[in-house]
Amino acid sequence: MSDWPARRARWVRFAPAGYSGVLSLLIAGPLLGPGYLLLRDAVSTPRSYPTDSALGLGAAAPRAVPQDALLAALSSIIDGGLIVKAILVVALWAAGYGAAVLARELLRVSTGPQLVAVTVALWNPYVAERLLQGHWSLLTGYAALPWTALAAYRIRQRNAPNAAFRAFDESGVDRRIAPTATNRADPTATAAPQHRSPAQAADRRPRFHRAAKATGSTAASWAALAACFAAAGLTPTGALLAGGTAVVLIGRRNLLGTLALLLVASAPWLTATALSGAGSEPSDPAGIAAFAARAEPALGTLGSLAGLGGIWNADSVPHSRTTALALIGTALLLILVATGIRAAWTKKTSATGTIPPRSAAATAPDTESATTTTHSTRSTAPTDIEPGTTIPTGRTPHVESDAAIAHSTKPGAESTAIDCANIRIRRALLTLAAAAVVLPALGATAWGMSVMEWLVANVPGTGLLRDTQKYVALAMPAYALCAAAGCRTAARWFTTAASTEPPTRNSRTTAMSLTAALFIALLVLPLFDLAWGVGNQLRPVHYPVSWQQVADRIDGPGDIAVLPGGMFRKFPYSGKVPVLDPAPRMLPRDVLQTGELPVHGRTVAGEGASAREVESVLLHGGSARQLADLGVGWVLVERTTPGPLGESKATLAQLTTVYTDSELALYRVPGSTDRPAESHTTQRVIAYAAHLIWAALLIGGLLLGALWRPPA
Repeated sequence: MSDWPARRARWVRFAPAGYSGVLSLLIAGPLLGPGYLLLRDAVSTPRSYPTDSALGLGAAAPRAVPQDALLAALSSIIDGGLIVKAILVVALWAAGYGAAVLARELLRVSTGPQLVAVTVALWNPYVAERLLQGHWSLLTGYAALPWTALAAYRIRQRNAPNAAFRAFDESGVDRRIAPTATNRADPTATAAPQHRSPAQAADRRPRFHRAAKATGSTAASWAALAACFAAAGLTPTGALLAGGTAVVLIGRRNLLGTLALLLVASAPWLTATALSGAGSEPSDPAGIAAFAARAEPALGTLGSLAGLGGIWNADSVPHSRTTALALIGTALLLILVATGIRAAWTKKTSATGTIPPRSAAATAPDTESATTTTHSTRSTAPTDIEPGTTIPTGRTPHVESDAAIAHSTKPGAESTAIDCANIRIRRALLTLAAAAVVLPALGATAWGMSVMEWLVANVPGTGLLRDTQKYVALAMPAYALCAAAGCRTAARWFTTAASTEPPTRNSRTTAMSLTAALFIALLVLPLFDLAWGVGNQLRPVHYPVSWQQVADRIDGPGDIAVLPGGMFRKFPYSGKVPVLDPAPRMLPRDVLQTGELPVHGRTVAGEGASAREVESVLLHGGSARQLADLGVGWVLVERTTPGPLGESKATLAQLTTVYTDSELALYRVPGSTDRPAESHTTQRVIAYAAHLIWAALLIGGLLLGALWRPPA
């Protein structure tokens, strides 16, 4: 029975992880069945291939690199639809649990506020709208944000001056001189001895052992940051989200290393841009107005963005966001966040320390985990001990490094450095959140769009910034922290207001549980239709067998042209909304696409100049010789989707029919050849190398960050 409190504390610690998993499955529920994700920009297929487009070497900008190459590699072993579903569910879970861990480490909150942080991270309009738009891979970058902030905090904390270890003698007395204003000026000044516990004094390991532990912990933190960059870098926008977060938080001392790590993690799409030149060209300025943030009912653009909504596509929103619930939900979210802004901005937290003596622990008035914390092998991740839990007799908390001892001794330079790292990280996150809301709102104004149009027309690569609402994701970590802090503040207020008597531990526990439940209900209910695949809109589809038949018959040289013209389709099996053509990911050769996007009745030009030329030849009934000269070896006709066909019948009559049924028809172009082999092979080798570097960073960072155990 004596071990029950410790076991209970361990189980409570993992409650946020379990709760995040439940919410993730509730959101993605329909996708757990058989079938494939095919919704607007989201396309998963049973098998995809390492084509030039998958490596980012096609005519279009490498927007889905290294995502497509990863799917091409893994789908040869595992069904591609399962891979996409797994990545999406894991990303949702990681976003929620990361928010809880961030709140626990930066605010030292107990389980209830952590659950509130999970809810803020997962149950919000941003997640709903990006799911409906089909941006499943963007959500990996979103999920990496709290973990990136956590890694930046640990790096900054452990790189603080004199934070590696302290010089204690065998009696437990710290002979280091406290860095006060007096002794900075007077090197002969002395400081009062600082005592530590008998268990700490008994640690007579050589100084280099303690330094090795500190070095190992720092290396693990850098490895975790590398893994965050690589996971977020599944798409270029995700890399910018994580990289921007780290640059703001990491501090000047670590900035150079962070930028170098970000460049390595972005190697696939940076290399592809350099080799193909597609993404280095200016973008169509018409995309700025088309993709500008949108005002939702009764909120305006700023209010929509502050509520984590405002996506450019009015069709990619839950039904509840088209009613008065949008205003109610946004108001409730901002009120809950506002209750914790002051605490998140000003509250000072000490370094993770040892558990107080047993007598003190039994009478401590605070219910937070900062004063009743047992240590795992990581000094900065406190274990939650619920109110009323006592520390088992004979249990001594483990202290990973001497920097952690600062909390149990008199305040000194180390404790101050760690406190400063904590509060600076929180303030930087709040500042970043404000910028992530205000700047996209400014970008939706007339003069803001003018500035953005000039940028994309004159500065290569700035087309990545045109969908400004994407960057509202940067506000999520701060929102989660503020809501968690607000939950703790409200629970303390309720406890004090409910009775004139001093609160008991049971009353504090009850108040915290009820407050957390109230916060969660207020967040979930206005956006009730996020549940079960955003009102069952996120459901799998089943491809006809024709696709596999066509893929098996493409065995010769040349790119593939597709009819009808355009990039979007409406198949009978894909639902009522337009979806990206699955052909580029379904077929083993490069599929030519113009990159043109129809938005709000206008067309945003893409980078596919050669694809536009081929499409023009087909729609105007050009000759087979023209297609062959343009490198086209195959023409695929998708028969069950609307779209322009023009005079293509004249061209198709000159081609060789390879396969035809009610869904698809495949034609071979006589006389087609592949492009020159030497330079093309070199580019593919370089692209493969960049992808391998990215994969090594992801896998190595995850392993080193998760498995590193400093020497005993």
